[in-house]
Amino acid sequence: MPECWDGVGEGNAGVPTSPEPGAPGHLLPPLGQQEHDIETPYGLLHVVIRGSPKGNRPAILTYHDVGLNHKLCFNTFFNFEDMQEITKHFVVCHVDAPGQQVGASQFPQGYQFPSMEQLAAMLPSVVQHFGFKYVIGIGVGAGAYVLAKFALIFPDLVEGLVLMNIDPNGKGWIDWAATKLSGLTSTLPDTVLSHLFSQEELVNNTELVQSYRQQIGNVVNQANLQLFWNMYNSRRDLDINRPGTVPNAKTLRCPVMLVVGDNAPAEDGVVECNSKLDPTTTTFLKMADSGGLPQVTQPGKLTEAFKYFLQGMGYMPSASMTRLARSRTASLTSASSVDGSRPQACTHSESSEGLGQVNHTMEVSC
Repeated sequence: MPECWDGVGEGNAGVPTSPEPGAPGHLLPPLGQQEHDIETPYGLLHVVIRGSPKGNRPAILTYHDVGLNHKLCFNTFFNFEDMQEITKHFVVCHVDAPGQQVGASQFPQGYQFPSMEQLAAMLPSVVQHFGFKYVIGIGVGAGAYVLAKFALIFPDLVEGLVLMNIDPNGKGWIDWAATKLSGLTSTLPDTVLSHLFSQEELVNNTELVQSYRQQIGNVVNQANLQLFWNMYNSRRDLDINRPGTVPNAKTLRCPVMLVVGDNAPAEDGVVECNSKLDPTTTTFLKMADSGGLPQVTQPGKLTEAFKYFLQGMGYMPSASMTRLARSRTASLTSASSVDGSRPQACTHSESSEGLGQVNHTMEVSC
């Protein structure tokens, strides 16, 4: 098993850490935190708060992918050393989907798991409980879908979104049948792994894949996971369209950063989602040398991108931008310039000029 931090309240749950304590990029023990069970219209939500509210700043609210919980999905990212420059400025609110947290009791026979729309409708209760005015959401896979739904239904509560591995499409009959067949021939952890990791990652059977196979099977209640998995696979299309393409098009009104690894099973879905969002407020980040869990395999690059995203909304103008700044001329390409043309490559300034707005869609390969 990879080395883990025990830390205060939680460890990294089987996620590998840097072998050299104190080295750049070393994972830090988690800070003090508080756990809460929040009553919502569709049942209890387990929520973990790290830090304290910072004035009128939004909270960073996370939602994990199916098969995971906030620990398995986000510990590596939020415990990453460079991420502390961000988290000291924001309170972090980790939401576990119903019954997916560590130690969750199994739901009783006949329990109806909330739909994806209902999962989104549970979140205002969390925001209200802690007195947040609005949030910046970070979601992965199923969690990205939930947060996108949340932003569509309650746009005034969401200031920005980072959506990793989002698939805006519901499953067709062929996909649904294939999923059912897979469930008959594979164990639930292996079925979920094919959602989280690319075929290349699964074939190579890396230490990371082995670790997550064990954690998914041992940490998450399998009956509860099956209910969440079934509901995610019965989701409807995310009802969004690029403004101007259809009458009364619905879209995400806040700045959005889409993230996917260049070797991820969700790549096609993220690309399609990008085509349906407003190009003036959307950034598309495709991460090189990254598979299905970029927040785990490339936390440093993702941290840098997140800092830049926050700067675009007017926060942290003096934050260091070391990794992306050093390679920006080679790695940033614009998908939409001011005059509507699509140049293949350009440089992009990371200065603090123009804070408070996102000027154009970028495709970023890093």
